[in-house]
Amino acid sequence: MESENTSASSHGARMDFSQAMSYGDYLALDQVLSAQHPRSPDHNEMLFIVQHQTSELWLKLMLHELHAARRQMHLDDLPPAFKMLARVARIMDQLVHAWDVLATMTPTEYSAIRPYLGQSSGFQSCQYRELEFVLGNKNAALLAVHAAAPEHHARLDAALHQPSLYDEAILLMARQGFAIDAARLNADWTQATTANESVKAAWLAVYQDPARHWALYELAEKLVDLETAFRYWRFRHVTTVERIIGFKTGTGGTAGVSYLRKMLDVVLFPELFALRTAL
Repeated sequence: MESENTSASSHGARMDFSQAMSYGDYLALDQVLSAQHPRSPDHNEMLFIVQHQTSELWLKLMLHELHAARRQMHLDDLPPAFKMLARVARIMDQLVHAWDVLATMTPTEYSAIRPYLGQSSGFQSCQYRELEFVLGNKNAALLAVHAAAPEHHARLDAALHQPSLYDEAILLMARQGFAIDAARLNADWTQATTANESVKAAWLAVYQDPARHWALYELAEKLVDLETAFRYWRFRHVTTVERIIGFKTGTGGTAGVSYLRKMLDVVLFPELFALRTAL
């Protein structure tokens, strides 16, 4: 019987990486896989750490795609943006199912590690806050959470002052001849998205004649897919938190489940959902 090394060699697999970049080198796996530092003696803390670190990696990819999609929309180049937005929705699907894994942690198991978390909380995630800002749910007061980290604060401040992904979609519609209120086109980008009747009318015109406005019609549906996936993610978040800690106050001082439930009412792209009643 062939040894494993002989078999691999016979299929052309390289065996010596002393002078070449390996899989682990390329992915910096030594750094990634050594970044887990449980603070408690409890077995289940590793799950908690890996779950949240993995989520941060997915957030990094989502932001990479959303920033690129926004740039393409600004350039009126929609096909690449469609692919990027579709990818973000699928990433959110991954994050939705990730809650299934965390939900295997029981209240007793979480209670064993909670004292070791201090006041750390997902509420403090710079990347999650940037995601909210890019999608239009802006709140300048939340920058204070990152005052002690100047690089994060500067990044979020920049995101706060830039048009959101949805703002770019509305600016694009105006460039294509739709009558959008001047006040909406010159909105204060630091404010959260609010519904506007002229925007609703424009999207309604797109949906009433999709053949004529196919690119915008497809963009609208990509945005709806994106928000729908985000809503699922939020719902699974609050459900998992309630399952594990009930209605206890969050480690970062938020109201926990009560706060997360309020977030379920946030609508990112209001006109795209409101117009469905009018069709």
